[in-house]
Amino acid sequence: MEAIRRKQLLLVFLVTLFLAQTASGDHFVLVHGGGLGAWSWFKLVPRLWSYGHKVTAFDLAAAGVDPRQVTDIPSIADSFKPLRDYMAALPSQEKVILVGHSQGGLAISQSMELFPQKIKVAVFVTAFMPGPNYNISTLNQDVCIVALFVMLAPTVNLSQPDNKYININGTTALLFGPKYLRKYLFQNSPIEDWVLATLLTRPSPVYSEQDMLNVLKLSTEKYGSVNRVFIISGQDKLLVPSFQRLMVTRNPPTEVQEIATSDHIVMTSRVDELSMRLNNISLSYYQPYVKFPTTLII
Repeated sequence: MEAIRRKQLLLVFLVTLFLAQTASGDHFVLVHGGGLGAWSWFKLVPRLWSYGHKVTAFDLAAAGVDPRQVTDIPSIADSFKPLRDYMAALPSQEKVILVGHSQGGLAISQSMELFPQKIKVAVFVTAFMPGPNYNISTLNQDVCIVALFVMLAPTVNLSQPDNKYININGTTALLFGPKYLRKYLFQNSPIEDWVLATLLTRPSPVYSEQDMLNVLKLSTEKYGSVNRVFIISGQDKLLVPSFQRLMVTRNPPTEVQEIATSDHIVMTSRVDELSMRLNNISLSYYQPYVKFPTTLII
């Protein structure tokens, strides 16, 4: 009788421990796209909090309120440095969910290669997704191929309608114009979010293909060991859906999801659906913080 009671108590303890760990939530690290900043996640952050998750959203170099200027980051590796530093400083036993949007997909790809043991799952939200057998050169070729067959070609023709290429002491940067932002990035988002973007968007450096090839050397052993989820934006006019689907065909992730009516800025146009999907991803890739013994001696 006493042995049965001890087994019952142990079962209650293990279930309670499991539920406590699950309820504590995951740690999401949000990485913005080119020209944007941590501010672009402002609607998503409180929604993830409401699910019980910890959230970190920060600026990449020379973005948002980061004090660096485009002339301070001559390589794309310099742009990614805040994320690298953050990942390096995480405790060795902690695993985060990395979420990259747009160009932020390149930043999280580098972290997947450098810190695979610290990443529970990487989520690409209508983001560039290179891989061990799909390098930047091939990815760029696919951008051009899609632009030839799709009448919407804003990814290639970035000079329209009011974008500006700025040369700052020999460094070229692109600044999105208000009309371009509204037409190609925020067309399904509330007007207030578009206005905020016109006030906060900063110039984004234009890096050479060779620089990106040098920085983004991805291996099957490291990058390939991390679970990946790609979220397609069904009405994206910047990274058009046909290009997104081509990427997931060339570099298949663990899972593909789609938000059918979102624009490029998914976290403003369809933030409720995005937060729900991210929470479900957290539950789907749940990993306990402790390992239960395979044999229980009672």
